[in-house]
Amino acid sequence: MTNGESVVKRSIFLIITFLSIFCHSIFAQNLTNQNNGIDVSIKYYNKTVYYPESSEENPIYVHITIANNGTEPFRFKLADDRMFSIDFNAFNVKNKSLPQQENLISKRTTSQTVYFREISIESGEEYSFIENLKDYVVIEDTGIYYFDLKFYPELYKNKLNFIKSNRLTLDVRPSPDIAVAMLPTNVATSAVLTPEAISPDKVIEQTIIARQRELWDQFFLYMDVEQMFTRDAARDRKYRTASADERTRMIANYKADLMLSKIDNDIVSIPERFSIERTTYSQTEGTVTVIQWFKYDTFTEKKRYEYFLRQRDGIWLIYDYRVENLGSE
Repeated sequence: MTNGESVVKRSIFLIITFLSIFCHSIFAQNLTNQNNGIDVSIKYYNKTVYYPESSEENPIYVHITIANNGTEPFRFKLADDRMFSIDFNAFNVKNKSLPQQENLISKRTTSQTVYFREISIESGEEYSFIENLKDYVVIEDTGIYYFDLKFYPELYKNKLNFIKSNRLTLDVRPSPDIAVAMLPTNVATSAVLTPEAISPDKVIEQTIIARQRELWDQFFLYMDVEQMFTRDAARDRKYRTASADERTRMIANYKADLMLSKIDNDIVSIPERFSIERTTYSQTEGTVTVIQWFKYDTFTEKKRYEYFLRQRDGIWLIYDYRVENLGSE
């Protein structure tokens, strides 16, 4: 090998090494913009109860903020169609990612002009906008999910250059339509059920039997669900400040949770047998005490239930209850 060839090879090697270091530096800089004072954060916008429904019927609005906490101005491109500026990464408790919406995939795989604005925010300034999570990911089932966001300062075409946000937890509840939000009906006749003017002890007897037979429509028939829901102080505070639509969803969601035995397990537990111990009532208030037995594999648990009822338009409704453990047999 001549000296000339050696010099050329050495020069090529140095150039490649320099370019490699330079590219790596730029790449690392792009992925660590947060260390340079650029932060992207997400939070819920007008948070409500979320269901596995369409994007239009039950949107999940997310408030996105790009903050310049550094010392220099931060310039970035923001697409008119935000799908070319951000990505949502959502996954379940088993760390399985949720699929992207077909519309999102179609847009990104179709050749088209992406219109954008160039924005500059000074040190200490922020830029915010709102997006619907359901426009990006498919949410078909109830459950607990987690999601975060990637922001692309140079648009999606340069997707290796991104800034990652914080992570949020998402609780998707059963749809009110599934939660027996409709009028109760008799399964055998399909007739609409209406409460009858029966005594407080009969109300309790019918309610317990309905639970034993898993007849949810009849179980809720003599129950003041609103009063049962607001028994809890925290729920009561939220309910008092909620709009009419939000209250309707809260009640429907509460009924769904009861049906799934997620909350207030004592009221939905199924006894093997029961015996009405005592009934007292005035013209407007009533109390019914019931002994209930709950059978398990190796023992039977005994409890005393005290139900509180209130008469409304001639109908007795359960609005509260209390449970006392009496041991096992």
